[in-house]
Order: sequence, then structure tokens, then C-alpha cells
Amino acid sequence: MRFGRAEGRQAWEEAFVAYYAAKGEMLRRTAFALCGDWHLAEDLTQTVFTNLYRVWRRIERHEVLDQYARRVLLRAFLDQGRRPWRRESPTAPESPMLDEGRWEDGGADDRVTLRAALLGLPKRRRAVLVLRYWADLSVEQVAEILDCPPGTVKSLTARALADLRARLGVAGPATGGAATIARTTASGDAGGASPARGQEGGEP
Repeated sequence: MRFGRAEGRQAWEEAFVAYYAAKGEMLRRTAFALCGDWHLAEDLTQTVFTNLYRVWRRIERHEVLDQYARRVLLRAFLDQGRRPWRRESPTAPESPMLDEGRWEDGGADDRVTLRAALLGLPKRRRAVLVLRYWADLSVEQVAEILDCPPGTVKSLTARALADLRARLGVAGPATGGAATIARTTASGDAGGASPARGQEGGEP
């Protein structure tokens, strides 16, 4: 699908609005899985679509939009913690905003515990788990978003899963059951999307 200049301003703006309607909620929930705060997730999503609007007329292939949007979202997430006026402030466990999500694998206590463990991970490790198991992306797609080799993604995934298991006090190797923990954590408050079934590897 092409968005050529000949379509005119009205046509590409209609296409942009249609994309926002189709993908806005997905990106907002992905942002929440990353940051654990619905207000910040809204800000991050707004940043994504502001940047996307600016370059919309230069994007010719529809299939690259999702990947571009995720890349902007990740960069905005990683950058926001460096700004003195923005600090990560996870939504409180008792907040009614958490009712927006869906939890399938446990009660409220499990949800809070798993979310806290995920939010305790370093940002890049957290991002890898969210992108792999919540956004359902391949190793190669995550590598493109993070601008790193696929081997680094595998390493970050393995270390993130091991870190997550350690925080939860779960014994065993950082594969298999740990991947299930990562999927449940990422999906619990972010809409319950179908998780990926990826494989984790080691990092040099």
C-alpha cells in the first residue's frame, strides 16, 4: 500500500487517522507493559503518533509502520528516564486504572508481584521481554528496533529471564518456565494479547 503525494493532504490524513484508530490502543498497552504507568503510557503513545504524523507522507510501505512505531516508542521510553522532569512512577497496585487490563493466570497478588518483578529489571532487559513476549516480535525484529545484533537480543532475553526468575524466587534454568513467567507478566495488565513462542539464547 502506498501513500503517494498525489492522494493529497486529506487522503493521507484520513489514512493516518485510520492507522491511529487501528493501532493506538495496541501501542498504548505496549507502552504500559514497558513503563507500568498508564499516564506515562499515554504520553509515550502521543510521542509515537506525533513523530509518525511528521513523517507519514514519506512512508511508502504500510508494512513498515508498526515496526517504525515500536522503534519510536522504545526510544521514547528509554529517553524519558533521562529527563529530570520525567521519572518512572509505576501505577499503584490499588489504582482502579489497573482494572483496564486482563489477568488470566493468577489473582491480584500474583499480578502485583509479577509486575513489580518486571518493572525492577533494567530498561533494556524489560524492553526485550515486552517486545518478544508481549508484542510477539521475532529476535530479528527486536534487533532492528534496538539497533543491535540478533545475538545481543538473545543474550538480553536470557539474562532478563534469569533476572526475572531470581526476583520471583523461582528456581531452574532461564528457559521454558521462565518464558511463561515473562509472557504472563507482560500480558497481565496490557491487554492479554497472545504471547510469542520464541526461543531464548545466550549472549557472548
